[in-house]
Amino acid sequence: MHHKATQPVLFIPHGAGPCFFMDWNPPTTWNGMAEFLANVSTSLPEPPRAILMVSAHWLAPEFTVTSGQQPDLIYDYYGFPEHTYQLSYPAEGMPSLASEVVSRLKAAGIEAHEDAHRGFDHGMFIPLKLMFPEADIPVVQLSLKADMDPVSHLEAGEALTGLREEGVLIIGSGMSFHNMRGYGDARYTQPSETFNDWLVNAVHDTPAERKRALGNWTTAPHARDCHPPRAEEHLIPLMVAAGAADADQGRTVYTENVLKTRLSGFRFG
Repeated sequence: MHHKATQPVLFIPHGAGPCFFMDWNPPTTWNGMAEFLANVSTSLPEPPRAILMVSAHWLAPEFTVTSGQQPDLIYDYYGFPEHTYQLSYPAEGMPSLASEVVSRLKAAGIEAHEDAHRGFDHGMFIPLKLMFPEADIPVVQLSLKADMDPVSHLEAGEALTGLREEGVLIIGSGMSFHNMRGYGDARYTQPSETFNDWLVNAVHDTPAERKRALGNWTTAPHARDCHPPRAEEHLIPLMVAAGAADADQGRTVYTENVLKTRLSGFRFG
């Protein structure tokens, strides 16, 4: 199949553990986010040839990709109902894309590795079960770098932007607010909304200003109330997405208060 359309880049919220596939109280808590995720595919120019997924739930010393042909699922959530550990998502890997990601990163002077044994974590399969339920599009996961330096993640995204013209959908999977103590606490509503306003402005800005702002995200108002020190892994996938956006403007495609905190999703291109 010949791909002409350039795929956009997404930053999506992936919820809490397997939240979309179990009972929650109140039952409608995750409905808006689930609906957003389920509708993403209809907004794409054509079905992606492959997906490059950057999940908050994989940190490695250097950027690393899943290079196996059929990675297993990693049920890396704890204390949830038994049936959620039986969820399946039989998407294939794509070793050729994995090696291309590594090549592009290395060509930009960025250290990168393949891991043929690493599985797909829940930051990949939980949202993809809603977005592409057929599991018929191959997926490669790209880790975060454990230092979580925003600039190096923006630069990694910049090195990978050319994949979009090859029909690869690049998705950052995280949460724009992720402070476990803050969820469900009304004292965090206003701080999360203030930070969200800053984040939306940064994403919507010109690419140069966007990069400058996101590279300095810790100076944003209430940054550390929303993403505590050494626990910002749910924000950093946005940096890879914003880098891969290249000259494309960002826009907000999802925003909602969930668990008394403001959450947003973004699209570039």
